[in-house]
Amino acid sequence: MDIINKLLQKFDKELFVPKTVICFREGISKKQFLNDLFAGITVGVIALPLAMAFAIGAGVAPERGLFTAIVAGLIVSLLGGSRVQIGGPTGAFIVIIFGIVNRLGYDGLALATLIAGLILIIFGITKCGTFIRFIPYPVTTGFTTGIAGAIFVNQIKDFFGLKITTSSVDFFEKIESYWHFRDTISFWALALGALAIIIIYTLQKTSKKIPGAIVAVIVTTLIAYLFHLPIDTIEKKFGAIPNMLPSPSMPAFSWKSIQLVFPDAITIAVLGAIESLLSCVVADGMTGFKHKSNLELVAQGFANIGSVLFGGIPATGAVARTTANVQLGGRTPISGIIHAITVLLLMLLLSPFAGKIPLATLAAILIVVAYNMAELEHFKEILKGPKSDALILLTTFSLTLFIDLTVAVQAGVLIAAILFLKHMTEKTTVRLCKILENEEKSKEVLALPKTPPPPGVNIFEIDGPFFFGVSDLLNEALRLLDTQPKVFILRMRSVPLVDGSGLQALKQFHKKCHKLGIVFLMCEVRADVMKIISASSVVETVGASCFFHTLDQAIDSARGAIGSKV
Repeated sequence: MDIINKLLQKFDKELFVPKTVICFREGISKKQFLNDLFAGITVGVIALPLAMAFAIGAGVAPERGLFTAIVAGLIVSLLGGSRVQIGGPTGAFIVIIFGIVNRLGYDGLALATLIAGLILIIFGITKCGTFIRFIPYPVTTGFTTGIAGAIFVNQIKDFFGLKITTSSVDFFEKIESYWHFRDTISFWALALGALAIIIIYTLQKTSKKIPGAIVAVIVTTLIAYLFHLPIDTIEKKFGAIPNMLPSPSMPAFSWKSIQLVFPDAITIAVLGAIESLLSCVVADGMTGFKHKSNLELVAQGFANIGSVLFGGIPATGAVARTTANVQLGGRTPISGIIHAITVLLLMLLLSPFAGKIPLATLAAILIVVAYNMAELEHFKEILKGPKSDALILLTTFSLTLFIDLTVAVQAGVLIAAILFLKHMTEKTTVRLCKILENEEKSKEVLALPKTPPPPGVNIFEIDGPFFFGVSDLLNEALRLLDTQPKVFILRMRSVPLVDGSGLQALKQFHKKCHKLGIVFLMCEVRADVMKIISASSVVETVGASCFFHTLDQAIDSARGAIGSKV
């Protein structure tokens, strides 16, 4: 409890006030309420077939997608850090959910999602929302395009109506099974799927206000029902869709099961954080508002916990539905709340009709979703750019599509960390300070402000963070000198931070100088950095008398040291 109280004391309370509260504080006009009402109802209608399609594509019952859209969508809008975010199941999670369900069943998925929700809350509370942006663009593009490719491959079975009795997570085994069962193609399923894609594509081009997915569902379902077509429907495969929410229940868990699903939970949390904040950024660009990233992560965490308590699946911010919400006039969280209520009412009233929807139609919807997710233009653009970016893109894409999304996320985050460290290492230099004869400063040296130091005194300046990635630069600087100096002055005015490895490097370098008979002095250490150094044993090792506020003071001390040696 003491730890929790200390954390709470550090919070910026206003930072964690939901946008719902802020909007009600500001006041919502009648006109805006009507706009939000229209947008919420329309997005709710759009979300109905998508929620079921995402659930079926992920290998779970369609109603689990509906439960997610209702519960998670409501929580995201009530508690979130964006005015217009629409939460619910998304295509990005299809591949990871499919893999977890095949290995561990729905119980394993529920536990992983519950833990992911807790991780997301911790991300938000510890203000990690701002760090998500440090994941390089080639990594996120590789994820997205790889997921899109996996979604497309997963839909081939239902789109063509193949009679495959076994399912596989492995990409190549799926392709092999599709080819093996190619003689079982249902041309009726293929025809309805193709018609659904044509309807969606046509309406996307001609009218953005008419939801193509809904029109495709209505038209193809009526055709299949009226002509008694011999194709698989939701009802045939999964049974009747319930017309009410289930009672909340906790997933069963043990310490062993927590250990088993924890890597999957991290994947769900990281992927959910990336997609939800990406959706917020897109919405900010369209509306001019500014979201609260850390609060949004907290809301996403509670949304995922709420989702699995009511039998749902992982949820996050949905870019497409959020964009539609903005385009339709939604500007406050009321539209997101109305969206969740609309899905609930449609489930209560239309569940018998929903059971008649052909699986080929839902597969067609997901194929369109996969195409829109693929970001092929951005993919091609990165391939034409720096080779390092292209390598990262292809690595992340290949791991996502051919191996496993969990591995891809972990590898992507690792790559991001390595890139960051590489960038920071390249930014940190140890350069020799000299009096320059011309005004143009060389990249190799830094100019001294006053008279040159006496012979035998070398001055070096560290420019950038001094951490484990660059801790050997001092030894390298000493090695490159033509003659061994009598005094080595280290100028640290441009060092914003130093870590444990940097501190250790300073102590080791002092010992090396002492062994070689070189006087080691330090100057112009920033106050915040000096506080870190003082808390360590560096001052004790080097000696407090070897630290100086200015370079001139250090040079005067060097003159005295040289004089005493003569």
